[in-house]
Amino acid sequence: MRSLLSRPLALSAALCLGACATTPKPAPEPTPPAAEPQAQAPATPEAPEAPPPEPQRPDAVPATPLQRPAPMQLVVQANPDSPIVSFRLVFHSGSVDDPKGQEGLTDLTAAVLTEGGTQSLSSAELLQALFPMAAELDAFTTKEFTTFSGRVHKDHLTRFLDIFTDVLLQPRFSPQEFERLRTRALSDVRNGLRSENDELLGKVALDALLFEGHPYAHYVGGTVKGLESLTLEDVKAHAARVFTQDRLVIGLAGPVDEALQQSVVSRLSSLPATGAPRVELPPVPTTSGRAVVVQKPTLSTAVSMGYVTPLRRGHPDFFPVAFALSYLGEHRQLGGVLFNELREKRGLNYGDYAYAEHFIEHPGTTYNRTNVARTQQDISLWIRPVVPANGLFATRGAVYFLDRLVKDGIPADKFEVTRGFLLGYTRLWEQTAQRRLGYAIDALYYGTPDFLARYRAALAEMTPESVQAAARRYLHPEALNFAFVTQEAEALASSLEEQPPSPITYASPKAPELLKEDEDIISLPLPIRPEAVRIVPAQSFMEN
Repeated sequence: MRSLLSRPLALSAALCLGACATTPKPAPEPTPPAAEPQAQAPATPEAPEAPPPEPQRPDAVPATPLQRPAPMQLVVQANPDSPIVSFRLVFHSGSVDDPKGQEGLTDLTAAVLTEGGTQSLSSAELLQALFPMAAELDAFTTKEFTTFSGRVHKDHLTRFLDIFTDVLLQPRFSPQEFERLRTRALSDVRNGLRSENDELLGKVALDALLFEGHPYAHYVGGTVKGLESLTLEDVKAHAARVFTQDRLVIGLAGPVDEALQQSVVSRLSSLPATGAPRVELPPVPTTSGRAVVVQKPTLSTAVSMGYVTPLRRGHPDFFPVAFALSYLGEHRQLGGVLFNELREKRGLNYGDYAYAEHFIEHPGTTYNRTNVARTQQDISLWIRPVVPANGLFATRGAVYFLDRLVKDGIPADKFEVTRGFLLGYTRLWEQTAQRRLGYAIDALYYGTPDFLARYRAALAEMTPESVQAAARRYLHPEALNFAFVTQEAEALASSLEEQPPSPITYASPKAPELLKEDEDIISLPLPIRPEAVRIVPAQSFMEN
């Protein structure tokens, strides 16, 4: 029975995947004796190879810890010919460190440090000092990491280094700035997340669905009640607990010499050596077949689907699964199956993409951010925005093409196109000093040195058969859980429970083979349990 929730989302984790056993190939039957000496009877053909059994999926995805770099470990990518110095301070501290009832504390603390001024500069003076240098200073918090990044021309290095390190070592902690930034954070939840950004709302709802009862479940930016409870004293204490030497990796790039390295390390040695104990993440139960429908005034329907997986960087199957999902739908790329089948051929919506690990877009690019590593990862697909009348069909379409990828694999010609694309595209992921530093620092936590070079080397060795084998081990449509954002919540929820056919009409003629394919999609059973469909009003989402 579907229920209407008036409290924030608290939902279930998704089904994930395990290892795959392979059935040995049967030996051919012996050749029967010849009927006559002159005429040898043909050998009996080999029996067809039996398909491998479905992999056994675990009951839960364990929290296998990420690796721990040495305190204040240096990552240096020196380039004397570059005029730009890049800084990247990555703390293994994120929203998982928010105390219960204080959700949003880590993100707000990072904002107060970077935007609230230093002991020698007010917030306004800080901006005035950075502007003539054309310098960048930013902070970004994820589930497990907070990154402070900076970028400046070498001519202004001395002044910028003072400011950049003072942000962490000599913060102003102005009551007025704290209140301004806390008010902004509250508005980001109430107005930004709930009202303005259906895409983000769907992604956050899927996180809450997959990681119910887990520190990943709440929005990085916090909850309304959590932010309302925070004080400036909470921020001060939290900075000392989580922005510590033992959680820090220091990245430097550009015209970096020994003196600069020593200066940065010496300054940051003023940070507390240790702080709060690391949060111990629990296993995530692999529950599948749930759906949450977030109800809000909107003209379209946004769909996110996914499940928690033990697959992450460093696993032998990560690269081939990433290849398969790039073929299915690389982020904002025109060549993906989902993009072409749902948008181009059927005109359903704008974007249809698939991801082998949690994806957060780097602003101004089509690439994933760096330093968003997770102990427990998720595989996901996004569909947005869709006309509400076509929401069920589009969802079925995504599941249909995912299933076809697993069962049929990638055609040889399209396999080569995808391989060629990724060999070039992965080089764009490392085109800036900040991104190269980010990948190098991520490699410390995942244990994946030269990650992108290894990806390209793996691409050269892949075959359609090896990619399909990995996809069968780790891509499972039946494991999916679903998050929808729509105004027509009651109608959509009823359709998800009852799963009637979802016919679609087109404004222009379509090819017979497409219409034939639509017949299979229209009645495709979705892996959703009727009793596991919930409606959540957007105005109550991430309230507590």
